Amino acid sequence: MLDLILSVLFSSIIFVIFKLFNAYKVQTLYAIIVNYVVACIVGLLLYKGTVAIATIPQKPWFWGAFALGALFIIVFNLMAATAQKNGVSVASVATKMSLVIPVIVGVAFYKEELGPLKILGIILALAAVYFASVKRKSGIIKVSSFVLPVLVFLGSGIIDVSINYFREAHIAPEDFAIFSATVFAAAAIIGLGTVVVKSIRSTFKINLRNVIGGICLGVPNFFSIYFLLRALGNEDLNSATVFTINNVAIVMCSTLLGILLFKERLIPKNWLGIALAVISIILVALF
Repeated sequence: MLDLILSVLFSSIIFVIFKLFNAYKVQTLYAIIVNYVVACIVGLLLYKGTVAIATIPQKPWFWGAFALGALFIIVFNLMAATAQKNGVSVASVATKMSLVIPVIVGVAFYKEELGPLKILGIILALAAVYFASVKRKSGIIKVSSFVLPVLVFLGSGIIDVSINYFREAHIAPEDFAIFSATVFAAAAIIGLGTVVVKSIRSTFKINLRNVIGGICLGVPNFFSIYFLLRALGNEDLNSATVFTINNVAIVMCSTLLGILLFKERLIPKNWLGIALAVISIILVALF
């Protein structure tokens, strides 16, 4: 249970840091690249075995980890944009509603049964993303305000499915740290490639704010994944219970932090979205 609590704490901190990027004029892309380098280093430092770089590509999870790295940097940029444009609570709800995607994958590919309560939960989850995204009392939202949360929702769901699959099929508990480090290294490499391409068109300058922002983001980012993997590996907790507690707690914690730290104002429809988020997660995971 301690692993789960720590995963919730570090995940909530990530949303707050994204919001601070905007306040301190940190360039999100560059800070995210630094963040992945830092997260990779933390993973290598925590790995108890001998790190032999040449043997990592031989691991059964290597190419999956590399693909996850690409997805991580895309979704992280979307999460940052959502937190900055729509608010911490919206970004949190959109990310955590992704719980419905593993359910859909389970039905489509693993022939799991989908009862009426789970169907209701999926419908409520989609409604929650909409209501949490509304910033006007009229209920009308800009296309950009709606598209970002939906993209975060889809991307986060694919990440959840992939992490759980690799944990069950390919990753030994002692490899959690090195697997996470490989994912973050792949994301850093792809991000650096993007910067190199951009630098061809314009001069690239190292900005201290971006470096500091990336360091602040990298540490909680690594531990949010690391402790989630540890919690999923707990024999006393099944994956449905872990994802339920994790997602509900992050939605509540990040929303509270958004209100306390950034004075975010939520209209009644936003509160309805958050309430629907909690109900849908419980319905999908527990029933």
